Amino acid sequence: MASTAFPSRDDFAALLNDSLGGEDGGFEGRVVKGTVTAIENDLAVIDVGLKSEGRVPLREFAAPGQKADLKVGDEVEVYVDRVENAYGEAMLSRDRARREAAWDKLESEFAENARVEGVIFGRVKGGFTVDLDGAVAFLPGSQVDIRPVRDVTPLMDIPQPFQILKMDRRRGNIVVSRRAILEETRAEQRSGLIQTLAEGQIIEGVVKNITDYGAFVDLGGIDGLLHVTDLSYKRVNHPNEMINIGDTVRVQIIRINRDTQRISLGMKQLESDPWEGAEAKYPVGAKLTGRVTNITEYGAFVELEPGIEGLVHVSEMSWTKKNVHPGKIVSTSQEVEVVVLEVDSEKRRISLGLKQAQNNPWDSFAERHPIGSTVEGEVKNATEFGLFIGLEGDVDGMVHMSDIAWGISGEDALNLHRKGEVVKAVVLDIDVEKERISLGMKQLEKGAPGVGQSTGSGLSKNQTVTVTVLEVRDGGLEVQAGEDGATGFIKRSDLGRDRDEQRAERFQPGQKFDAMVIGFDRSKKPNFSIKALQIAEEKQAVAQYGSSDSGASLGDILGEALKAKSEG
Repeated sequence: MASTAFPSRDDFAALLNDSLGGEDGGFEGRVVKGTVTAIENDLAVIDVGLKSEGRVPLREFAAPGQKADLKVGDEVEVYVDRVENAYGEAMLSRDRARREAAWDKLESEFAENARVEGVIFGRVKGGFTVDLDGAVAFLPGSQVDIRPVRDVTPLMDIPQPFQILKMDRRRGNIVVSRRAILEETRAEQRSGLIQTLAEGQIIEGVVKNITDYGAFVDLGGIDGLLHVTDLSYKRVNHPNEMINIGDTVRVQIIRINRDTQRISLGMKQLESDPWEGAEAKYPVGAKLTGRVTNITEYGAFVELEPGIEGLVHVSEMSWTKKNVHPGKIVSTSQEVEVVVLEVDSEKRRISLGLKQAQNNPWDSFAERHPIGSTVEGEVKNATEFGLFIGLEGDVDGMVHMSDIAWGISGEDALNLHRKGEVVKAVVLDIDVEKERISLGMKQLEKGAPGVGQSTGSGLSKNQTVTVTVLEVRDGGLEVQAGEDGATGFIKRSDLGRDRDEQRAERFQPGQKFDAMVIGFDRSKKPNFSIKALQIAEEKQAVAQYGSSDSGASLGDILGEALKAKSEG
């Protein structure tokens, strides 16, 4: 029989060392099971099968804020930090064992994106520390809640769920978030709540936040935006003019976007729309009183009633102040009279006129100062073609350079006068529609043919003569007085009072008619006017056959005048 060789004691020791990586060395850096052999003061004596036992503080076996529930004979897992220290004892750690086990579990949960349970137990710079069943994680301050939390004390030492954002076992770093859990829960609640809401529904909510563009209203777990334009039909510059944080408000759901979970709310939709029937309430031409609410470069907004504003365009603000900022004509909150120019209910627009509510100064001037009357004013401006004279009613008249003085050139005549000088002039023509007043200064000079004295032509101003058309031009007619008299010109604007009469093409060469001499040019050539003759004849007829209070119509008066003329 072959003999069996048993290993010697030295061979067995060598095999043991190989299996453990050296004498007792295989235990170091590992989690092993041990038995509690004794409890001494605040330490637990644990045998893990080494030459000597180890001691572990009892607090390592307790949850934060609690006492350890440990007794002799209990089997526990500990981490072997060192097999033997200077005292010949094993260096063991329950915390380290729990941490290693926790890391294994956390890595698995992190890979599955699962929630983990932990306890906030301390504060550090920038956040808090969280115990994840043995592993310590960092909770940034921004990840505690959806909104900033001033006092975290009520949240500490309470088991609650967290989401692992990132972890690095080699460096021992774990970052968690409580906010992610709350947002997920909130999203689930919002999704459920939004299914119960419908567009057009009227609901109550609490104002949570106010911005320049509107307010956020809590509808019981989901927020809706109440835009500033939907607060009221009247102008609202800022939401805090109507609501405050914490107010309970009644709103209507205007729109719901279930994909983005955004809800638009309105308060004005619960009021009656002031624009209904606006065209009937504000007919074109109506004169109204309103309040200036806003001023821009292009005009001013006037509130006619709460919810209805009209725009006075800058061009409709003043008869005489042109190219002036509206803020220099009206001021905010000022009460003004306006006239309705146009109404568009569909676009919710009303065009208003400020100047139309006042007398037209051009009409007033024409009434008080007929053609041929003398006026006085200050030279406002001198241009290369004439002088602008400030007249009564804040209107301007222009003296063309050719009508400043006799016997000198227009350029020399312009140099005779300066800005600010007060001068006299004769009204030559008034065009109310174009807001133009033509003046003449030379017509007032002593001995000037423009004031009734005869010229070499044998004609004088305001004289009525029969003229013959010599030539029809675009600008008027070239005519001759009498059979062999002086030739002169009739401008288009002097061919008649009505626009239809002011067409040169209605005349033919050789045609004869009466006209009035209204002045002379620099070469003493006469200027004629049919329009001036018509006005003069009308005045004469009114003076002879009727008055403003006689009750006779203008047709009656002119009829009588023509009849008398034919009989004569």
